[in-house]
Amino acid sequence: MQSFQVGTMSSTVTEKSYNRAAWQRGYESLKQESDYWIDDIEGEIPTDLEGTLFRNGPGLLDINGEKIHHPFDGDGMISRISFTNGRAHFKNSFIRTEGYVEEQKAGKIVYRGVFGTQKQGGWLANLFDFKLKNIANTNVIYWGSKLLALWEAAEPHLLDPVTLETLGKEYFNGVLSEGDAFSAHPRVDPNCKFDGGAPCLVNFSIKPGLSSTITIFELDITGKVVRKHAHSVPGFAFIHDFAITPNYCIFFQNPVKFNPIPFALGIRGAGECVKFQPNQPTRVVIVPRTPTQNSTQGNVSAKVKILETSAGFVFHHANAFEVGDEIVMDSVCYESLPEVESGSDFREVDFDSLKPGQLWRFHLNLKDETVNRELIESRCCEFPSLHPQNVGHDYKYLYIGAAHGESGNAPLQGFVKMDLQTGEKQIWSAAPFGYGSEPIFVPRPGSEQEDDGWVLALVYDSQHHRSDLVILDARDFNKEPVARLHLKHHVPYGLHGNFTSELFV
Repeated sequence: MQSFQVGTMSSTVTEKSYNRAAWQRGYESLKQESDYWIDDIEGEIPTDLEGTLFRNGPGLLDINGEKIHHPFDGDGMISRISFTNGRAHFKNSFIRTEGYVEEQKAGKIVYRGVFGTQKQGGWLANLFDFKLKNIANTNVIYWGSKLLALWEAAEPHLLDPVTLETLGKEYFNGVLSEGDAFSAHPRVDPNCKFDGGAPCLVNFSIKPGLSSTITIFELDITGKVVRKHAHSVPGFAFIHDFAITPNYCIFFQNPVKFNPIPFALGIRGAGECVKFQPNQPTRVVIVPRTPTQNSTQGNVSAKVKILETSAGFVFHHANAFEVGDEIVMDSVCYESLPEVESGSDFREVDFDSLKPGQLWRFHLNLKDETVNRELIESRCCEFPSLHPQNVGHDYKYLYIGAAHGESGNAPLQGFVKMDLQTGEKQIWSAAPFGYGSEPIFVPRPGSEQEDDGWVLALVYDSQHHRSDLVILDARDFNKEPVARLHLKHHVPYGLHGNFTSELFV
């Protein structure tokens, strides 16, 4: 079966653009919480850049010196950068989850982590311990006048956007129950056809098993859940992200299997028990966003379409849109799941031994029930971003984190602007000393051009062991950054975040 990989992509560059020891320091814990105006700036902050950038990610990679096994197990920390009148303010705060508070008081790891973090005492101490802490470390979004920290395996945490104080868990007026999942990858439909053209937030949850349940949630601009429907799909579902169009939610059901026995016996974390199945197809699950009147009885599942394509693994999707009988979907694909090995150290990763994530375009034909695909970016890349008004619709420009080199696997050190219509690409790179994260496109107020705005991203500066907030002109990546805001410290490599035009200082 054909895989996502094209040819041999092992590095042929003799001189690397990165230094692994320098890259590793970006995974040191940031234990202090800060609150200050940023005054060390190269260039000028645009005066019409007004609003707030929220970022989330693991701020603690150890508990009192006891190392976390994988960064995905680290406690969530919100970084907030507020822009007003050509100035910027930084504030960060750890999310005071129950597990965070308990472990900080104990001064040691008290909970097992999904990705292999274990309590001290070997397998006996972890035997039959299925209690996982909600680490709230994956995304943060301001919606319906609420700031929500998201972790896909449980309910969100509600934060005060001004003080970043943790206010408790959010259940959406009883729609969620204690421990219910709510994905860390919501999508905002900019003009929802079911809400008279108003924006709505679309999200999902997964309840995996021999057959898995996908539940769709849609929230109006006040934060109220106005649509909810559940669908059963065959097989174990390990799904991190999805995409939307005006009429559909689209999921890639990665070909994996889960063996819970090592987890139950205290030998491995749950994530270490997920194994990629290269001889099985990837399933594309297409769920209509228009539930029938009988959706509460589960009778809409017959309308769900399941297509198949070649084996591969997808963490993140860029976008999807409808063209006649087709859905066109752009996704970052890997040849296989980068598995978490027991006893390994993620800081010692051998980049050359791993295949890169690459951007592919899928043509999902709903009439013929076929899937065709094409490679549109072979460079190692991750964390796609686009103009928020184009979510679910045809679009021209995509911004994405990328490796410095054109081939091989490497840390993200730059950002690529892609013209999906002409194929033209521009790259801005922070190599050899800078290491990137998810870029966020922010449109210029009142702009009419799709690329008229800025791309904001945190870049770890390994020379000074600090992070910079880099502001790029989204129209031209060949220019130097509009501004580089030097923080007083580093921010550990984060995961996801969002920009809001609301200002919080």
